[in-house]
Amino acid sequence: MVNVDEMELHRQFMKKALREAERAYEAGEVPVGALVVRDGIIVGRGHNMVQQLNDPTAHAEMIAITAATETIGDKHLRDCTLYVTLEPCPMCAGAIVLSRLKRLVFGALDPKAGAAGSLFIVPQDRRLNHFTEIIHGVEESHAAELLDAFFSKLRSEAGEQ
Repeated sequence: MVNVDEMELHRQFMKKALREAERAYEAGEVPVGALVVRDGIIVGRGHNMVQQLNDPTAHAEMIAITAATETIGDKHLRDCTLYVTLEPCPMCAGAIVLSRLKRLVFGALDPKAGAAGSLFIVPQDRRLNHFTEIIHGVEESHAAELLDAFFSKLRSEAGEQ
């Protein structure tokens, strides 16, 4: 069970991840942002850059994890928490396991591709070599609203209703 003080800390970091998501939105990317935090300090951050980099793996989580491993100097992030505005996809959930993240905190569920509760629960699959704590729903409405606004804008620009 998460206590009130811990949940407030999660909300504060998620708000910073949402600022990363807003940067993605401004760049025309699907608005997802992520942070890796260790001992209360942000050691990695990222937002979706799939279009900018022409790279299907350039998800916010992947960029934040890579930045964190560079900052820490280790491929394992055992004592770190990943904050991400949208439930990770299977690729990112796999990276969470491989990087040995202690905890995943995310905002909105992704019923079409989510791999941390919606379709699969990869970070907690006991057949794998690492188990990651998962907390979801932190700043969920803000994250969902940003995604809804982005996709509504795309539909509008495409002439759809």
